[in-house]
Amino acid sequence: MASSKRPLQCLFNRVCRETRRSYGALPEGTTSFFSQQLISLEYEFSAHNYHPVPIVFSQAKGSSIWDPEGNKYLDFLSAYSAVNQGHCHPKIMKALQDQAEKLTLSSRAFYNDRFPMFAERLTSMFGYDMVLPMNTGAEGVETALKLARKWGYEEKKIPKDEAIIVSCCGCFHGRTLAVISMSCDNEATRGFGPLLPGHLKVDFGDEVALEKIFKEKGGQIAGFLFEPIQGEAGVIIPPDGYLKAVRDLCSKYNVLMIADEIQSGLARTGKMLACDWEQVRPDVVILGKALGGGVIPVSAVLADKGVMLCIRPGEHGRSANLGEEFRHQLLKVQQQFPDYVKEVRGRGLFNAVEFNSKTLSPISAYDICLKLKERGVLAKPTHDTIVRLTPPLSISLDELQEGSKALHEVLELDLPNMQKAKPEKASPPGSTTCDRCGRDLYAASD
Repeated sequence: MASSKRPLQCLFNRVCRETRRSYGALPEGTTSFFSQQLISLEYEFSAHNYHPVPIVFSQAKGSSIWDPEGNKYLDFLSAYSAVNQGHCHPKIMKALQDQAEKLTLSSRAFYNDRFPMFAERLTSMFGYDMVLPMNTGAEGVETALKLARKWGYEEKKIPKDEAIIVSCCGCFHGRTLAVISMSCDNEATRGFGPLLPGHLKVDFGDEVALEKIFKEKGGQIAGFLFEPIQGEAGVIIPPDGYLKAVRDLCSKYNVLMIADEIQSGLARTGKMLACDWEQVRPDVVILGKALGGGVIPVSAVLADKGVMLCIRPGEHGRSANLGEEFRHQLLKVQQQFPDYVKEVRGRGLFNAVEFNSKTLSPISAYDICLKLKERGVLAKPTHDTIVRLTPPLSISLDELQEGSKALHEVLELDLPNMQKAKPEKASPPGSTTCDRCGRDLYAASD
């Protein structure tokens, strides 16, 4: 193995000395030799639990990415909002370096001189009594679930082992066993059973259905876990007034309102929290991703003492303006290609373009993302018909225009040829039907 690494490292050193070139300079439909070598190495030695766009990240700054060969791209994913502040933000990098030279780890078995100030700053920023820090977003969700159950037994007096958590169809809260037990994603659940009991589902945005479940099972329901905007489902925004209705129902039936703001929080939508758009205050808020500045995994659960103490020892506004302008640009693209673009939606810089599957066929959102990559823009598909566009909050207006221009060019110049060249592929029957609730969540668009 060592002998195979040496020529690869020599190749890496040589290509990294090359002069950086312009956006998307790789020949259409190809990946360079060195990048392909790296992709092949990952494919051979790493689990196949992702289906990445074939681009290798080597260096980044702000909203720009460079591959090992020096080709430059615009990042329209922001590592699923983990780099809201932009890649390698100088203030964050300085803080990281300064701290790493003094102390990297103390563990919670001891006190240190940084964490108390972090806890005070975060709780005062969001208006909660206490914070429980974790590492990853999934751990934050797990912590919130445990907190809700413990609160349900100790404060609400739910009978032992009968606590229920209600969540939404189409949700995504991570990939742990407890979290996938709430999932409507068959790929996340099949082959991993038995799933954990104690979960009920409700349609996202349907306050009537939520109250029906609360009425039927209210005495056993400890918490309602939801994303204020569903990210993985394709940036699905609930109807106006839904968040207020959720707040009222949770108060009425004594259920903890638990907002998963891991992707939508920390100014992604133009407010510090997506729940701020309806001026509601959840009982529990989960933060992550951008909380670590894109350099270390950090998550946090915020709650008041009445909830938190059930567990015992054992750039504000900028993204709103930019997002409005970006959606204006994307709507122009939709107007020019109404047969292809079904919907443009978003809030702040949390956006998605949904395509009409019938007119797009046999091309998928993944194919669109590959063509965007060739034009110097990196985005991520969701399901077969949705492309998410969530750039760093530090992105410039000119760079946003580069992104919308690239999408226009893909639809105008690339898509017709792609449709001619790619054969029709029939979808497996029932492939989008949820095993848990039996619904076709991502049915073909009309």
